[in-house]
Amino acid sequence: MKMSKPSELTDIQQEHDHRELPIDKVGVRNLRFPIRIRDKAHEYQNTIATVGMYVDLPHQFKGTHMSRFIEVLNAHGNTIHVENIPDILSAMQEKLHSQTAHLEVNFPFFLEKKAPVSNKTGLLDYGATFDATANGTEIDFVLAVRANVTTLCPCSKAISTHGAHNQRGQVTVQLRSKETVWIEDVIGLIEASASSELFSLLKRPDEKYVTEKAYENPVFVEDLVRNAATRLNEQPAVIWYKVEAENFESIHNHNAYASIEKG
Repeated sequence: MKMSKPSELTDIQQEHDHRELPIDKVGVRNLRFPIRIRDKAHEYQNTIATVGMYVDLPHQFKGTHMSRFIEVLNAHGNTIHVENIPDILSAMQEKLHSQTAHLEVNFPFFLEKKAPVSNKTGLLDYGATFDATANGTEIDFVLAVRANVTTLCPCSKAISTHGAHNQRGQVTVQLRSKETVWIEDVIGLIEASASSELFSLLKRPDEKYVTEKAYENPVFVEDLVRNAATRLNEQPAVIWYKVEAENFESIHNHNAYASIEKG
């Protein structure tokens, strides 16, 4: 078999495509990559991200060069924060000759939490996403934070002689802001909106405290999103948000869901 010299390798991606249909987003996704995230204390947290990188493809080209996405990511090291995302997007636009570039970075974020009575500490994981798009020099950045909470049903408490049903709920807050909003602050906002926050380590006195706290603070899924939205409305830096809450019901074979969007 005759091997082609490197200078003779055909660039299929740059060939003309007869269908002449532009593609909005093309690239790589589900790429696992070690990153360092700067937290509110200006320290760094090592975690593993699932990354998606995309650009637009003009109608005349057959394909894009997938390897160039990996080159861009590796060239910027493993520290990703709001400040260097514009550099990554710009590099994608330049290297892939595109008008638009899109970056999704989804990662677990950990906080050390103390149990409310025993003060025993444990790590609790949350979900976070950086979702950024560059169109020319304009950049749109959305931060998303996901946290699990406890909710106790107000109706169940009102009609029951003994107890009330409760369940775990998941709240997702997406927001755009005029300045940096820290992941930790969004987590605190979400947890304050629920019947109780979660902990990774609870001794019996802690369990008693959490159970009674939830019982004294019942919230519907509607209350959960309204509580979070009220707290977001008090943040002058936030210019747009969407709050979603889903309760994984303990006495129904379905989930309860609510959403509020503003901005």
